[in-house]
Amino acid sequence: MTITYTGINHLAMVTGDMTSTIRFWRDLLGMRLVAGLGRPGYRHYFFEISSHDLISFFEWPAAEPMPEKDHGVPVKGPAAFDHVAVGVAADEDLWAIKERLESAGFWVSEVIDHGFIHSIYSFDPNQIPIEFSAPVASLELRSHPQMRDAKPLPAALEGSEPQRHYWPEPIAAALKEDRRIYPGEGVVFKKESEN
Repeated sequence: MTITYTGINHLAMVTGDMTSTIRFWRDLLGMRLVAGLGRPGYRHYFFEISSHDLISFFEWPAAEPMPEKDHGVPVKGPAAFDHVAVGVAADEDLWAIKERLESAGFWVSEVIDHGFIHSIYSFDPNQIPIEFSAPVASLELRSHPQMRDAKPLPAALEGSEPQRHYWPEPIAAALKEDRRIYPGEGVVFKKESEN
């Protein structure tokens, strides 16, 4: 069975201050706050990046902003995350975001030409490194993938398409009568729509 991916449903980040997070992502950047879950000691809010992509934040009261770590700079020790890159339609959007962030007192890099995208870099109030990227129309890598690594890994030389023979075929999909969906925090949204 071929799986149909539609984008990043959501990236789940952490904040110790949901109010400043709302002020930044919704009010400064203009991303709609489309869902919020909460109870004492727990809060999870979702902001709309595009019609397919969300960024969410868990509010953990004891969480502190990350130590500042510049985008793409290697670190030593445990690591799982470098930065969030948000796509925009055109260079004009980059300039508008740059002006908006700088006017609000946030540091923003110059516009950087990466060949296939133009980007600016900044940090949110939680010190999460963020990038905003506009496509370069003449270099659409999704339509025409390119490998420009001087010493590519053998796995990369196999091409851009999935190589299925490295993994076992699924033995059997769950029988329909055995499939279950268990309730999670968001069932409160269903209860609202049923009333």
